[in-house]
Amino acid sequence: MTGAILTDAELAAVRREYRAASLLPARTYQDPAILDWERDHIVRRDWVLVARVEDVPEPTSFRLVDLDGENVIIVRGRDDVIRAFYNVCRHRGTAVEERECGKAVRFQCVYHAWIYDLDGRLVRAKHTEDLEDFSFEAYGLREIHAATWQGFVFLNLAEGPVAPLEDQLGDLVEHFARFDFTTLRSAKRIDYDVAANWKFIAENYSECYHCPGVHPQLNKLTPYDLGGDFDPGGAWQGGWMDLVDGAETMALDGGHGSRGGRPPMCGITTEDEARVYYYVLWPLAFLSIHPDYLLVHRLEPTEAGRTRVTCEWLFEGETMARPDFDPTEPVEFWDLTNRQDWHVCELQQRGSRSRSWTAGRYANNEPSVQAFDLMVAARYAGDPIVGRPTTRDSYGAPPPKPATAAAGNGLAVTAAAAAPRGDRRSARARASSGG
Repeated sequence: MTGAILTDAELAAVRREYRAASLLPARTYQDPAILDWERDHIVRRDWVLVARVEDVPEPTSFRLVDLDGENVIIVRGRDDVIRAFYNVCRHRGTAVEERECGKAVRFQCVYHAWIYDLDGRLVRAKHTEDLEDFSFEAYGLREIHAATWQGFVFLNLAEGPVAPLEDQLGDLVEHFARFDFTTLRSAKRIDYDVAANWKFIAENYSECYHCPGVHPQLNKLTPYDLGGDFDPGGAWQGGWMDLVDGAETMALDGGHGSRGGRPPMCGITTEDEARVYYYVLWPLAFLSIHPDYLLVHRLEPTEAGRTRVTCEWLFEGETMARPDFDPTEPVEFWDLTNRQDWHVCELQQRGSRSRSWTAGRYANNEPSVQAFDLMVAARYAGDPIVGRPTTRDSYGAPPPKPATAAAGNGLAVTAAAAAPRGDRRSARARASSGG
């Protein structure tokens, strides 16, 4: 065994050159023990997007969030620093905060009145004066690693020091540099309970092979064969799809005039206004950039065959303040699209339980699915996520054929992959830079 999950042969099958590779084995989507492993080695060790900075907009504001079954307090301190703590009193384990959100001077456990400051320090604990090996310094709230990027809050549940969030994002930080999503505000949020494994949902998001049959409304606006992949240098993968002529955005009315005069988001270029961008942020978030709004999906695996998905529509704050602001069209469009996706993912979950199903093969327009699976395989093998999947400059053409033999780790290297990153990115440089 290379890792705790897959055999050497199973890992090699996923990591082969694209045309020879197979999907992840069936049990990785069905076995509760594998989900337990993923929680221990992925959800609790990598940076996970959990909230927006706007959820704690000013000093002393807080919000409770759930991450992998843990109830967490995200709080903005008096020093304007955002921190996160387990919502657990160090005395008898009682939750120290019951409200979902609000403002707090301090956190006081309702059970025995232990009091914690907003930076997590224990400041009052009556009847502990003569305890041995006890100090206020040692019994503050247990802190969780927290970081922010582009207006999002990320948490890392790992114990001890961790690598910075930017190390996980890699070149996505530079890739997103022209945007300023800190100015966005939430207009709508919908929670879905999907009877499918989280990886099926991520794979589904990663391709549009299914769009003509499953998403006729979406495919009419962004035909499945118009677009291309980005070349990731970090724990992410993504690409873009071209809007048809005359379409302004993704909406049920066909995108024609449906922006209602909404201006483009900050950083959107003329080229961006004719596209929709899709990104998987490892491990549990999707960002879909439209000319006028940002769609965010956050995944929370609850069982091997069940995932809670939170979908949120973000617009510029100034746009939302307009008296004629109405997000109905994009909300209804993506609510319909989401439910179409959940339906086929649930059918996939059901069918892949069969003993007759073994790991399938990638079609020649699904390299972005393998890109996600390669991130999963890297974690299963205990390797860092280094990117370099097969990419397509155009969705209307098959992936490039390999020019070299398989690498030592079982992943064949294409001619593009063998080239320096600067050369590999040249064909996509204009799209990556937005101009």
